[in-house]
Amino acid sequence: MPTDENVPPMDVVASPLGGPNDALRLGPRKKPRSMDPLVHHGRHFGRTIHALCNVHALVNNGIIRMGERSEEPEETFTAQEHREHRVFLSLLKSVPGLEERIMTSSSEEEVHGIAALLQKGASSARSDDTKSLKSAIIDWLVPAGEPLIPPIARNSKIERGFNHEITGSLLCPADVDWKDDDVKQKLRTGEYSVSGDQWPIFLYASYKYDDADPWKGLLQSAILVKTFKHIFTSPSSVDREAKATRSGNARIHGMTNVTRASIAYAATQV
Repeated sequence: MPTDENVPPMDVVASPLGGPNDALRLGPRKKPRSMDPLVHHGRHFGRTIHALCNVHALVNNGIIRMGERSEEPEETFTAQEHREHRVFLSLLKSVPGLEERIMTSSSEEEVHGIAALLQKGASSARSDDTKSLKSAIIDWLVPAGEPLIPPIARNSKIERGFNHEITGSLLCPADVDWKDDDVKQKLRTGEYSVSGDQWPIFLYASYKYDDADPWKGLLQSAILVKTFKHIFTSPSSVDREAKATRSGNARIHGMTNVTRASIAYAATQV
């Protein structure tokens, strides 16, 4: 009578010789490693408050301002210091108990450890999202059913950017004509340096820019919305209602509204 190969014979089960190195016995399952809560909160901080942030410097400067500089008038702080402190306060608000923990810490090393865990979370989230989107975004470059010419390898970034006709046209500054061969060549060689205040055309609805109304359609493109949904709701929600068995990042962190930083984060991932 045949036996189920997934059920070990009785002599093996009863054998006193069966140990952890017994090839016919399933070893003990590894317990899942739990994520430190600060790493968990750091992931959300990087996605929704500030992606590219030196958390250690942010926390240190925040402690100084709330401590020894707390009596200084607001007028003495620079615009950069005000902006930095707003980010710091947002961090405190997003992580339960963080303010008490850092303000009552017994050493600089303890504060550094807290900042390092938050930084780890922000960095790992950015890396995970980049890896996940590297393949997914290829399907969004052209309308469904149309071929991407030339094709792009899903696991490589070499053929992307200004080096590819389609991705280059989407990354091209909205006020520059990608069809101009001279402009295209200068963008590819780096001779044309794109400034921070030049919006790429992929941020605009239907990839159309209106010189007379630069705000028209801004941050309303299909590829940006899909990227945002991929990151914050779930990859399966991009083209339809979310049906994932696991909660998306927004629900996990209690995110109920879109922030300016989260839109910027999604844009940088494109």
